[in-house]
Amino acid sequence: MLKVSQLNQYYGESHTLWDVDMEIPKGKCTCLMGRNGVGKTTLLGCIMGLLKTESGEIVFGDKTLPVGGAEQRAGLGIGYVPQGRQIFPLLTVAENLSIGLTTMKKGKEKIPDLVFELFPVLKEMMKRRGGDLSGGQQQQLAIGRALVLQPSLLILDEPCEGIQPNIVHEIGEIITRLVEELNMTVLLVEQKLHFVRQTAQLFYIMDRGRCVANGDIGELDEDLISQYLTV
Repeated sequence: MLKVSQLNQYYGESHTLWDVDMEIPKGKCTCLMGRNGVGKTTLLGCIMGLLKTESGEIVFGDKTLPVGGAEQRAGLGIGYVPQGRQIFPLLTVAENLSIGLTTMKKGKEKIPDLVFELFPVLKEMMKRRGGDLSGGQQQQLAIGRALVLQPSLLILDEPCEGIQPNIVHEIGEIITRLVEELNMTVLLVEQKLHFVRQTAQLFYIMDRGRCVANGDIGELDEDLISQYLTV
């Protein structure tokens, strides 16, 4: 589904990603893990075309993704939920959701029923401004906005950050449903181990800009956790 090969990226003279190789298989949830500041969000930014890469290749399906061109990712079927949600606080829920429709083909500019099936609270709050929602509701809105695209690949950056436990549990159930029932591919950045074990089938670990380990989620043992994940 998504393959990253020998990817290098710089911020000024600082080499941030070092020959990153990663393969995300179709119909699975893969979790990208690592301590803060190791390059996880930077890698997502490169995949989404938000950051320039120095070298390497990113292939989605049978298409090599160009450097930049973030708007093209949505048209190819990649949904992205950034860290911190980044909804538009002064726009209503309906307006936030409708932003995703701008990339849809003519005649398909309709919010899918799936969004309201997964997040019924959004249907009740369509006229409320995004900034008036709770943190958990804003996260649901951010995921719903990405799902408006009806993506084949959904990328989530720290979806559990700063939200209440019951919403964390709900998001985990939704990810599982998207993968198991809709055969959606999910790339998840997350540090909560219990959440990762419940939702992901595969993992990659980054350290200092490099991918240092990967495998089935059952192979995420205490040695890897203590070496690369615990502070």
